[in-house]
Amino acid sequence: MKTVYDILIVGGGPGGIGTAVEAAVHGVENILLIDKADNHSSTIRKFYKANKKVDKDWKGQTINIEGNIPFMDGTKETTLNFFDRLLDEEKIDTAFNEEVENIVKNEKDNIFLVTTATKSFKAKAVVITIGKMGKPNKPSYKIPPSIKEFVNFNLDDCSHGEKILVVGGGNSAAEYAYELADEANTVTLVYRKADFTRLNPANEDILYQYNGQEKLRLRLNTDIISLENEHGKVKVNFNDGYYTIYDRVIYAIGGTAPVDFLKKIGIKLDEKGKPIYDEHYRTNIPGMYVAGDIAFNTGGSIAAALNHGYHIVNSYLRRSGKLYSYTQKVDEFFKNHPQFKE
Repeated sequence: MKTVYDILIVGGGPGGIGTAVEAAVHGVENILLIDKADNHSSTIRKFYKANKKVDKDWKGQTINIEGNIPFMDGTKETTLNFFDRLLDEEKIDTAFNEEVENIVKNEKDNIFLVTTATKSFKAKAVVITIGKMGKPNKPSYKIPPSIKEFVNFNLDDCSHGEKILVVGGGNSAAEYAYELADEANTVTLVYRKADFTRLNPANEDILYQYNGQEKLRLRLNTDIISLENEHGKVKVNFNDGYYTIYDRVIYAIGGTAPVDFLKKIGIKLDEKGKPIYDEHYRTNIPGMYVAGDIAFNTGGSIAAALNHGYHIVNSYLRRSGKLYSYTQKVDEFFKNHPQFKE
């Protein structure tokens, strides 16, 4: 594993692949592509049927490819093969089955620390291309409509002095629990396993410290069977035969809605919950960019997402003073890989 990556990309869709390949074409050597799925292009793999057409443009749009990736209309299979070939040719580092939980920038050395449930990575620049498909995981049992306003998948609408149940065993669940406890709420964290296996050491230490000080309660090796409306509150039925009534239940059982993730890592949003960025797709955090559908209402246009990657890489190279020194390397790339040039 590289000590510090030049560019780390969160999301393996067209925006992420476009950024990675454009960076490689321009001579950036240390690139990492992270995705929570087991391979890139998970939306195409999951939602497109065999031989379904994959359009460069979308719903009448005509978008010219501005960068160096000659993407054309194709099928599900030819598109996936094309992206496979791009990533393989450039030997781009990938980390699949890794869902990014947090990104923090160290202002002293301007290096980002990107953490998943099991690993951490460092990078000089980060590109967020997680798309719009991400949603929090929901429980298998039904949530009664009459109490849905008291069931959360993030910290929105939480107030002070509530009796709250947080459901989950990951770092998000732990952070929700002790942050709510600090806000004068009565908090219980319930987890279906007997031990935490996905927590970073800092979060685990805080949880057990708070549990020992009775600032919150840990209820391990316990699962939820169902929820009911009990006079306007949430009655939670557990698999040990007991039930408890709460003002609010918060699920943190995997998956993150894009807007919640963006808030957590500090990207400023507009009134519609979309990230604020400039003409180079730079956010309010220097060195952090957004690309793909999450950055612009492309309507699913692969061409637009690829163009985002091209502009981001050019911005990164200008910022680092390396843009013009890589002109020769771009020419050499196409000389050695003529199959990628139209």
